[in-house]
Amino acid sequence: MSTDKNIATTLAHALGKPDQRTGAVVPGIEPATTFARDASYALASPGHLYARDDNDLCRQAEALIAHMEKAQSSRLFASGMAAIAAVFRTVPPGAAVAIQSGIYWGTTVWVRKFCQRNGIALVECDTTNTVQLTETLAEAAPDLLFIESPSNPTLKVTDIAFAAEAAHKAGAVLAVDATAATPLVCRPIEFGADLVVHSATKALNGHSDLLAGVVSTSNEANERWKLIVEERHDAGAVLGAFETWLLVRGMRTLALRVERMNASAMAIARFLDAHANVESVLYPGLETHPGHDIAVKQMTGGFGSLVSVLVKGGADEALAVAGRLQTFLRATSLGGVESLVEHRYSIEGDATGVPKNLLRLSVGIEHVDDLIADLDQALNG
Repeated sequence: MSTDKNIATTLAHALGKPDQRTGAVVPGIEPATTFARDASYALASPGHLYARDDNDLCRQAEALIAHMEKAQSSRLFASGMAAIAAVFRTVPPGAAVAIQSGIYWGTTVWVRKFCQRNGIALVECDTTNTVQLTETLAEAAPDLLFIESPSNPTLKVTDIAFAAEAAHKAGAVLAVDATAATPLVCRPIEFGADLVVHSATKALNGHSDLLAGVVSTSNEANERWKLIVEERHDAGAVLGAFETWLLVRGMRTLALRVERMNASAMAIARFLDAHANVESVLYPGLETHPGHDIAVKQMTGGFGSLVSVLVKGGADEALAVAGRLQTFLRATSLGGVESLVEHRYSIEGDATGVPKNLLRLSVGIEHVDDLIADLDQALNG
């Protein structure tokens, strides 16, 4: 299929065309784990040896994601954390890494343990502060700089172009977790990032029914990328055939879902920003957000479907508001068709310093009027 069409069209067709044998318009599942050889012991089909690397639907999904990311290549993993782990496992023992402070707690906790076990120096810094970021990189001389934009759950926006230039000047590789944005909203490679990570569990799939992760690269000839590809093959953190099919199924509606969810998130952020029982709203689409100007520069078609809100009255009142919600479901994760609410402190504790009165909203595809009405009644008690 031609790739010069609008991305919504390319996604709808999953970068493919009807099956040549049957005419099926839905990509088929290839569950085989191994492939036969002929009498001379040559592969019956070149490029089909074993399922860890040789699943055609997986290759199709990876090509579709690379196309969205403007990347040279992508690799799917069994979860978002497996993808992140593959990136960090390219760092040699004894080196240093720098990560953004206040990002997804699962990443932070795992990276701290990983670095401690492997003799890797770890520095955490506020990468939205360009002075602090520059000083940190100069002092630590890290092998890898890892950021999120927007960050989860406080939705801080790092200037990716600045971070890339600063990282490269310090001799570091820049990896960006852009899960909260999706490749339709932000493509870090266009701003100089070397690697991009997504938890495909979230909006890429969009239906809360699979675990998946993906890493994409700006340079498939780079030795670090070759290590990531090797890690995926040798360590075996691959995505199963059925999960890959679910992911492709989900990505075919990604453009529609992102458009609806981003528009609703913007409307909800404005509603909450004016509510008497709200202390503050964290959403890069608001003009009052400290990272708004940067978000405008590096995000297109919206500002993501995550909205975090600080409820007046502290942790007890935030929990009470969450408990009164009826349309928003109280559950972990984000990016699905259903709207979710999390009291992040109940999940993270003191691991990353998340405010105790913060509620993170993952805005789904329900009608925005129903979502706003639900928030209003919950906030008013």
